[in-house]
Amino acid sequence: MNLKKDTLWEFLRYAIVGGVAALIDMGVNYVMLYVILGATGEDKWQVAVSVTAGFIVGLIVNFILSNIFVFRKAEQQKEGKTVKAFIIYVIVGVIGYFLTVGLTLVGTLVTGESGFWYLVLTCFVKGVVLIWNYIGRKILVYRGK
Repeated sequence: MNLKKDTLWEFLRYAIVGGVAALIDMGVNYVMLYVILGATGEDKWQVAVSVTAGFIVGLIVNFILSNIFVFRKAEQQKEGKTVKAFIIYVIVGVIGYFLTVGLTLVGTLVTGESGFWYLVLTCFVKGVVLIWNYIGRKILVYRGK
């Protein structure tokens, strides 16, 4: 296969892995918030704890699945299975998290906080952060191979 086609399939695998990790993130968030912490809509600290727990578990799942299914070349495997790689992976993910928050806050100034345009904004932000996470991890963790 040529480089462009390899990269496209790698990115598609990354998007699928990201979707699985996002579902796990949301599931952990929900279970932590409503089952473990027994929160109501007014419990702000419980929301912060549950969102953080979901983010951490989702990030770990994303790292493991990316090493298994996405970045499969021998050089990538060697680069990606170290403590240093995990730390950089986390840093890229945290930057992605802050990009999500920042772009969403700025975007709501234009779209508002509900309705169709908020949904469009959310999809746009998710796309931007997906691309950031893939490129950041590809270059910084898996050495662009």
